[in-house]
Amino acid sequence: MAAVKLRNISKFYGDFQALRNIDLDVADGEFVVFVGPSGCGKSTLLRTIAGLEGSYSGLIEIGGRDVSRAAPSERGVAMVFQSYALYPHMSVRDNMDFGMRVNGVEKSERDRRIAEAARILQLEPYLDRKPAHLSGGQRQRVAIGRAILREPQVFLFDEPLSNLDAKLRVAMRIELESLHRQLRATMIYVTHDQVEAMTMADKIVVLNGGRIEQVGAPMDLYHRPASRFVADFIGSPSMNFLAVAVEQEGGQGAVARYGDARLMLPPLAAPVEGRLTLGVRPEHLRIGEQAGEGMAGTIEGRIAVKETLGGETILHIDTRDGDRVTVKTDGESTVRPDEHISLAVPKERIHLFAADGAAIARREP
Repeated sequence: MAAVKLRNISKFYGDFQALRNIDLDVADGEFVVFVGPSGCGKSTLLRTIAGLEGSYSGLIEIGGRDVSRAAPSERGVAMVFQSYALYPHMSVRDNMDFGMRVNGVEKSERDRRIAEAARILQLEPYLDRKPAHLSGGQRQRVAIGRAILREPQVFLFDEPLSNLDAKLRVAMRIELESLHRQLRATMIYVTHDQVEAMTMADKIVVLNGGRIEQVGAPMDLYHRPASRFVADFIGSPSMNFLAVAVEQEGGQGAVARYGDARLMLPPLAAPVEGRLTLGVRPEHLRIGEQAGEGMAGTIEGRIAVKETLGGETILHIDTRDGDRVTVKTDGESTVRPDEHISLAVPKERIHLFAADGAAIARREP
């Protein structure tokens, strides 16, 4: 397998700039996920690495070799698309065999590779079936099998699970993670689903408007988002955001005022004041608790909607100041809609964002 290096990658469609000066390093054997909303440039960046896009500027290296101007077939990559693109009149075996046969690979070698790929992907019972007689997950495994048979340096996945139902997506996600461990392959995966990104990636690349917003391990992005955009995109349900007025209170540090609520802020790297955005994740709010040790303060509200999901409950709460706040709590929660409750905010779980969306740094311990 091989490392991938991108330097100053930019891509235009007419006057529209789809990619803006992308710099990124993907280590050998790493599973990297590109994530972001529709139109952020993640699929364009993946297709640029594959050589499937037209003119662009910048450097692409794969395995230490400059492939910036190389044809797709010369880049040492294999791509799995959202569409399975299987030949309907061919069996699974013939679908997997076709590309190698066209490229003149000896039959004994083709048979060996097919047998190994079928074993890895648990396709052995289906080799003589045609695609119409396979489930969606089985068809996607055949498409992945074709990529394995190319023995590429880098695997590229463009939203390969988006056509599957929710339960099958979870199963295929686990299979892809297992495949990565078995092959120890360099994999780059595109998705708009941040749950897929969090569960599968060694490293997540969050894209926004053709730019890289932040790169890091999943839990680094969860705990230390560099911007409001990343904080909003990573985590399910999304982070809550409240407009607050921040002021300094002498030796007590900074205080955020939200309506009648007074929230003590964690130590910040530098003093800040004025109108800022306070963020706190739904799973970090505490229902019914009063401000005490470790708590910044409380917010009052009324339960508007209660979603009972079995192992957890999601509450949508209207605050006294007109905001809707989401809370994730225990599945056995007995609170009811229209009930008035207090929400305690843990001080160390607070995030602050400036007017431009940039995260305000905390003081290092």
